[in-house]
Amino acid sequence: MLLTLLATFATTLAHAQTTPQTAPNSQSTQPALTSAIDDYLRAQTRGLPGKVSYRIGSLDPRIQLAACSAFEPFLPAGGRLWGKATVGVRCLGPASWVVYVPVDVNISGSYFVSARPLAAGQPLSASDIVERQGDLGGMPATVVTDAAQAIGKTPRSGLGAGQPLRSDLLLAPWAVQQGQNVKLISRGAGFSASSDGRALNNAADGQVVQVRGASGQTITGIARTGGIVEVNY
Repeated sequence: MLLTLLATFATTLAHAQTTPQTAPNSQSTQPALTSAIDDYLRAQTRGLPGKVSYRIGSLDPRIQLAACSAFEPFLPAGGRLWGKATVGVRCLGPASWVVYVPVDVNISGSYFVSARPLAAGQPLSASDIVERQGDLGGMPATVVTDAAQAIGKTPRSGLGAGQPLRSDLLLAPWAVQQGQNVKLISRGAGFSASSDGRALNNAADGQVVQVRGASGQTITGIARTGGIVEVNY
């Protein structure tokens, strides 16, 4: 009988050693995963305007994930932590896998809208814009959150009253206009010179402009306010 019991124990032990362990499901991994994403979101949203809050979604419980001791959250290419978004998480070991977790980023803060209907090309003044409070997470990332981003600029197209302003749809005023007489300031190693010319295109401050010099030569420089074009050699 003793031999029979020993044989049975040996068979059971052998079976336990050869039976593969079930991989942990997403529910057992979720707490550690959520903690890693929380740390990542807290760091990445620190510089956003307004008050930031976020909600981290859950993984599908049917997903089977091998045990992981280190996580590396990342933002997928083309993604942004603004409104409804997705954060990727890479397992650094001992297993190797990647999952994507939905997150909802709410940004409560100030933004600016048009105070009245505005025509395209109309320079904006402080009286043309109004500050509003709301969730920036549901708006484009280029929404104007500082009055200085809008004042002095012109809309690319007409705006209705109360329409949120977007920095990518506002144009900086021309520092140099086509046909304008400009002052060329040339600088290089050990020298500086100035001459007159005529602008061949419109350009805002800091943009590239071409100028025809007194000799007829076309010169490329950087437009500056006051009809100045800088040329660096």
